[in-house]
Amino acid sequence: MDAEQLKRLENKDTAYIADILSEFNTKNANLLVFDSFHANNQWYALWLAIFGILDDATLAALHTQCLNTVRILTRDEFSLETHFIEPDVNTLLSLARLDGSGDDQDLDLSQLAEPQAAIMTETLKCLCNLVYQNEQCRRQCLRQHALDAVVKRLGNVSTMHSYPSTLEYHDMKLLFLLTALDPSARTRLQIDLNGMTYMTKWLDDKLTDGTTTTTTSTTTTCFTDEQLNTIIELLKVMFTVTSTPDKSPNESEIQSLHLTGVLRELLLRFGSLATERERAVVTHAINLLTNITSSCLVELTVKCSNAETEAEQPTAETETDVPQPAEGAEAAAAASAAPAPVAQSTLKCCAQCYERRNVRGLGVLLDFLRAGLNQKDTQASSAELLSPVLTVLVKCARSDRVMRHYLRQEILPPLKDVSQRPEIGNELRNHLCRFLTLPAMILRDLSAELLFVLCKEDVGRMIKYTGYGNAAGLFAKRGVLDCRRIETTEYSSDSEDSDTEEYKQQQQSFNPVLGCVEQPKRNPLEGMSEEQKEYEALQLVNLLDKLHQDGIVQPALIDKDGKAQPVGHILQLRDGLPQQQLDQKRKS
Repeated sequence: MDAEQLKRLENKDTAYIADILSEFNTKNANLLVFDSFHANNQWYALWLAIFGILDDATLAALHTQCLNTVRILTRDEFSLETHFIEPDVNTLLSLARLDGSGDDQDLDLSQLAEPQAAIMTETLKCLCNLVYQNEQCRRQCLRQHALDAVVKRLGNVSTMHSYPSTLEYHDMKLLFLLTALDPSARTRLQIDLNGMTYMTKWLDDKLTDGTTTTTTSTTTTCFTDEQLNTIIELLKVMFTVTSTPDKSPNESEIQSLHLTGVLRELLLRFGSLATERERAVVTHAINLLTNITSSCLVELTVKCSNAETEAEQPTAETETDVPQPAEGAEAAAAASAAPAPVAQSTLKCCAQCYERRNVRGLGVLLDFLRAGLNQKDTQASSAELLSPVLTVLVKCARSDRVMRHYLRQEILPPLKDVSQRPEIGNELRNHLCRFLTLPAMILRDLSAELLFVLCKEDVGRMIKYTGYGNAAGLFAKRGVLDCRRIETTEYSSDSEDSDTEEYKQQQQSFNPVLGCVEQPKRNPLEGMSEEQKEYEALQLVNLLDKLHQDGIVQPALIDKDGKAQPVGHILQLRDGLPQQQLDQKRKS
């Protein structure tokens, strides 16, 4: 921008402002390096000229273009740090109706004129850049109660259906940046403003905002990309707030129960993973579930509405079921004429009924896991994508018996074909067994934890499904390398491990180290003389000693705690062998 154009902006020459700004915005739409603007203080001169126009209410028609220019200038972190812009930030807060002045108390956002909505949206974009780039601007927004204004606006529009979608999206974007970058904002949102209650209610309302299409056989609800993007931003805000819960355990659990129920509906709504945006919604919902208390995850399953009447007698095994309405209310609801969408939901419920519980929410988590496993991504992105869903599955398996049974049925079904190693194949068990030997610690540990919990922390059962070799790392960490049984009361005493006939027929040939039936091999010592055998044995000892001397391997004994303890020399293994054999006989 030359000096003459800048002078016209400073003088508010209305005949030229629109053309000058249009040219500048088009030319610098993707500008990220502002070195040329630092000469002669051009950045700050342009900044002051633009805000001179924004402060003039008679030039409101030019404000959208001015704000577009401001949005470009806010990318320059250096200039934001070196110039005093506090009054200008206040101007932006006022234009976005977030200054807490009270002038917008009765503002009906559903009746907002399009030019005014465009100005507010562009202003929010500028504020998002400022909050992200500059700590002082972030603090100023909080001092001016911008956080309070966004939450209040969120509460006021929770029942509106004509709230401008771009405006609500950038409201959520600003709320996310404030809470993600400032811990005090998270505390204020959760404690003082009771923001989680507002956001949970708003998320619940958004699930009904889609366009519903009903045919003779199905009822579907479609969401626009703008609606999905707004839901994603809200889920990100809720994730940051729940990452460091500041409420008392009782208050947090009550909110978590309600939130988990809403997230279950969200998983059911977008569980088909039909589009990239729907997959993103489910991804962020799973991220949020990782912050939910384990005891609240039982809300991911509900009592199946079409469960057989005779199966609904209470038993000790169903004490962890979610509380349900009285039978009279259910009978009345079943007897009444239900509209088409409810009838369709009931049919889906029956299709996902397991032990009288609707486990469709868990089914969505497993579908998401399968989709992630089938992606050919890099190892780092795989860990980022899969670790949250594995975390949620571990918490589900630990928290509820029915959920553990269902996950075990899907991940570790009864063995039939044991001719191949457990890490070979494309089933969930095969993928997780491959993760057990990964160098990536997060995926390795989560996969091992999930498989071990599904085996009810029974070492013998874990060996059966994964092989001792794959699970050795977990056993060493848990101190069960000697295959001792872990004493725990966390799991029910009933046995849920039924061997198939196919497995029993091959059990005698089953190699527990490999986790499969090992095919007969020719004896490598066959045909050798005693001298040759002795020579090969000495060669083996020498090779093992060389590996030991080079620090590649470390001989170890299993101590009384079931953990490996290094020994000074390889021959010490022979000294402890009789005692180990005796201990093993006692255990067996």
